[in-house]
Amino acid sequence: MFAKSISELPPTDRTAEALPRLRKFLTLVVFLASISALILLLHERYGVQFLESAVAAVQSEASAITARVLPQPDDVVVHPDDARHVALAEYLAKRYKVAQDLTLDFVRIAHAEGSQVGLDPLLVMAVIAVESRYNPIAESVVGAKGLMQIIPKFHGDKLAKFGGEKAVFDPESNIRVGTRILKEYLTRTGNVGIALQMYAGALGDDNDTYTTKVLGEKQRLQQVVANLAERAPPAPRLVQRVRVARLADSPLGE
Repeated sequence: MFAKSISELPPTDRTAEALPRLRKFLTLVVFLASISALILLLHERYGVQFLESAVAAVQSEASAITARVLPQPDDVVVHPDDARHVALAEYLAKRYKVAQDLTLDFVRIAHAEGSQVGLDPLLVMAVIAVESRYNPIAESVVGAKGLMQIIPKFHGDKLAKFGGEKAVFDPESNIRVGTRILKEYLTRTGNVGIALQMYAGALGDDNDTYTTKVLGEKQRLQQVVANLAERAPPAPRLVQRVRVARLADSPLGE
């Protein structure tokens, strides 16, 4: 996979986190084996009826221990925007013929970075679509590289924070740098259209061709989100229950 997930832990952290759970699981296995041996020994002495009672007790205890040791379905935390991310990734994968697991990574990075700098994630994703069609190794004849087609010689200072020019082909680094470049232009001009034309190096285009393409793609992404909202089940209505006091319970009824 080209990009690491925003929420993914480093391998060392995952290993450290898994060891206590593995030790608990092994302890459970040893415990069950010991109990099983004890049951067989008692069965030989006291018969079948005792065995059935003992097995039932062990199963109950094992279920309780397993519930404490092993992860349960309720432990899975679902991000509130997961459905939105998946819907956008599916659309982009079909439109630009890119694997959906990759587009899902790109969508999540764009949302994280857009939120970080105060830029609409859909605008970031639209720029990626126009610039590279979601090809993380795209390269133009003028030296623009990666998802957001960054030219290293113009933005070496920003790339330096992520390891230098080689980082331009890392999707996460590319999106982070490209998002900050676009935000810088928007802050400087106060106008989305001019900021987009600056990003494209096309301020001399009186027809604003680049801006039209990006905003058109953003509209399509907005429609994907709108369609998702329409398919979502309606929120349950909250019915206020009014408590009516019985006459016999009222002091006036005495």
